[in-house]
Amino acid sequence: MRSNRAALRAGASMAATLPMIAGALALGIPAAHAADGPARDTLAGTRPAWATAKADKGSTSDSAQVSARVYLAGRDAAGLAAYAKAVSDPASPAYGTYLSAQQSQARFGATGVQVAAVRSWLTAAGLKVTGTTRHYVSVSGEVAAVEKAFGTQLHNYSKGGRTYRAPSKSASAPASLDGAVLTVTGLDNAPHKAASKDQLPPPDAVFKNSGPFSSYYGSTTASTLPSAYGKKIPYAVQGYTGKQLRAAYGAGGYTGKGVRIAITDAYASPTIAYDAATYAKAHGDARWKTGQLTQVLPSGYTRTEECGAAGWYGEETLDVEAVHAVAPAADVTYVGAASCYDDDLLDSLSKIVDNHLADIVSNSWGDIEANQTPDLAAAYDQVFQFGAVEGIGFYFSSGDNGDEVADTGTKQVDTPADSAWVTAVGGTSLAVGRNDTYLWETGWGTDKASLSADGKSWTDFPGAFTSGAGGGTSRTVAEPYYQKGVVPKALATANSAAGNRVVPDISAIADPNTGFRVGQTQTFPDGTEQYSEYRIGGTSLAAPVIAAVQALGQEARGGRAIGFANPSIYSRYGSRVYHDVTDNPTGSGLAVARVDFANGYDAADGLLTSVRSLGKDSSLSAVKGYDDVTGVGTPAKGYVESYRRR
Repeated sequence: MRSNRAALRAGASMAATLPMIAGALALGIPAAHAADGPARDTLAGTRPAWATAKADKGSTSDSAQVSARVYLAGRDAAGLAAYAKAVSDPASPAYGTYLSAQQSQARFGATGVQVAAVRSWLTAAGLKVTGTTRHYVSVSGEVAAVEKAFGTQLHNYSKGGRTYRAPSKSASAPASLDGAVLTVTGLDNAPHKAASKDQLPPPDAVFKNSGPFSSYYGSTTASTLPSAYGKKIPYAVQGYTGKQLRAAYGAGGYTGKGVRIAITDAYASPTIAYDAATYAKAHGDARWKTGQLTQVLPSGYTRTEECGAAGWYGEETLDVEAVHAVAPAADVTYVGAASCYDDDLLDSLSKIVDNHLADIVSNSWGDIEANQTPDLAAAYDQVFQFGAVEGIGFYFSSGDNGDEVADTGTKQVDTPADSAWVTAVGGTSLAVGRNDTYLWETGWGTDKASLSADGKSWTDFPGAFTSGAGGGTSRTVAEPYYQKGVVPKALATANSAAGNRVVPDISAIADPNTGFRVGQTQTFPDGTEQYSEYRIGGTSLAAPVIAAVQALGQEARGGRAIGFANPSIYSRYGSRVYHDVTDNPTGSGLAVARVDFANGYDAADGLLTSVRSLGKDSSLSAVKGYDDVTGVGTPAKGYVESYRRR
């Protein structure tokens, strides 16, 4: 399974000790005034939590170079957040009264006077302005100039066995700018920068699944293998296709016609057009029409080795093919980022909003919340809010590592899925039976045990946790209004008595053991590049599936944009339009058998046989009602049609 998360993110640093700051910045709450010298506004959250006195290794050299972005607050940050809420809430008189990209910028964006004042302040401090957009002013210069501009010293700090630069106190901006600055990013440089390249690498090494397979859940029983949970178990499916997923999630006759879906990832697969066309033809999906799939790409790429650029090809391929399989008539625009770092990913999201490239945006990437900082959270939230006022909804994978304890040692959620302004998509194990009949779902969480040497038992059954849907309670984001009364109090108050954001909001198929079949050009051992297919999962599958289902819903309501969907999603809670997913839908343990190639592509080095138990997501549990594995549940028959009535 390919990860759905960018491994490295710009400005990564611990934010756990700064609760609620991100929300305050995003809502435009006035910054505090510094007490000494000329009046200055503190840019809260710009000093990372790991920049402690104990970790301080002294001042950064005055001549060291810094590149930073100064994000602009716009003319009415609080008004932007308020309007984004109003147009997204079905109970609001302003519901659906969206603005165009031009109107939203004119009403809430930065003024020319504000931009000029920010540029003048930065250049007066000795910094060079390297770029200006409607969202930020980018600058570069020596440490001494940065310290003068932002009213803080830059020191070196130890973090994770390495040394990084960071502000010794929160940055600030002159009060005379009258709140024109939202935040600044780039003052800390964790993680380090890798050497950039201009060309993208070839596709990753081939990965293929061995058999035997089930064509639908339970079609082929592993009769010669040991039992699990007191019965013989089925082989894993070869990979569901669009026909099966459309049936499971109640697509009916809707196809997404007239709806635009955007997909963001880093980089771009050089074979996506061929792969998508070949896959659609092979599996009975509608043929791609001329112009139906387009790409918006940066002028160049950076950090390709550091970010594992070739691995992102699979992400794009999965997202594009999954969207088309579920919403075959929707137009798809892929917007690739120049790298897996925050600045570049933010640029991709901003392109969609600034040009209104789509109404629905699928995002199969993220990072752990501890690596997010309030300054970056504020920048992301501003983009999401501008999207909301334009009727654009963002859907983010909730993560593939359950509560993250196994990977990080700390229970936490993923980001940007933790933002109160996006729809976090969790994951399930899906059983589709004969004749495309929906059987059941569990929360996605997998334990793995290998076949014993004598072939008579499963070693240490049920085995160790391998992966599962991300979820839990945020430590930094306040509980949004639409979750109140739905999310159990014990979850909302797990990290704060005041209540915090809980992830996810809604879910779909994610378990790679009940996954989706994907077709992609890959590099074979002899060096040739060939199209082949494999089964894949992760919440990087769930996000595009839900995005496609939302496109069907938008078609059902006559093409009128759903926009930021969470208020609508939660308003349907408890109704029959959702499958209420639990970990034990059949009353007994569930598992599938898998046979994999030891080398990942053929039987030359032998086969590996294992049992994968379902519904075992780390410390998280899918229970009746809302839960932090599957949210409100998954779309059922009637979900798509419900948008027609609202």
